[in-house]
Amino acid sequence: MKFYQLEASPREAIGKKAVKALRKEGLVPVVLYGQAPVNLPFNGTLAKGESLIDLDGKKGVVVTNLSVSTDSIRKLFYTPEVYLVDLTIKGGRKTKAIIKAFQTQPVSDEILHIDFLEIFDDKPIEIAVPIALEGHSEGVKAGGKLSLEMRKLRVKGYYKDIPEKLVIDISNLGLGKTIQVGALSFDKLELLNAKNAVVCGVKLTRAARGTAAPAAATAAPAN
Repeated sequence: MKFYQLEASPREAIGKKAVKALRKEGLVPVVLYGQAPVNLPFNGTLAKGESLIDLDGKKGVVVTNLSVSTDSIRKLFYTPEVYLVDLTIKGGRKTKAIIKAFQTQPVSDEILHIDFLEIFDDKPIEIAVPIALEGHSEGVKAGGKLSLEMRKLRVKGYYKDIPEKLVIDISNLGLGKTIQVGALSFDKLELLNAKNAVVCGVKLTRAARGTAAPAAATAAPAN
């Protein structure tokens, strides 16, 4: 999996006015969520921009309020590729993260807010990975039309084991046949999509039906 280098600055001011001021400066508000809950009461020291969210009175999550420049995230969002983020916080630490959620402006598609989730070597993550079809299917050779129903699959695994793309061999995919999630497996990864979800298939075309009909008639036994 590719890493995307991103630099962020801590922010202490939060709320609508602070966020509006940030956006006027060409900045995007960001929140980094620590993946591992911490015990309460919390005896550690919080750095600039950090705060603690109480989950259930016994456990909490450290969150860091940050900002990034609009220009620095363009290639992170406006691309078909999926990246893990190598995040450098000014005056603080370096960490790795994935995009948990984001908000866009409905008309301009401008990124308004990003939530990142911190990742670690020893904790699995869930992420959507692009699909890449490989081979020339038997069904397409027979005149069918290849249909890709899903462009990404959601997987769970350690980030070091997650590839840039999930390669699926379609060489033996025949006319009218499909490949479902349940028929797939990838080393060290758990697929999270429904097992009966169709990933791709070869649809019958008029030309393929026309070719199949005479072939069926020829193959039929004589009375």
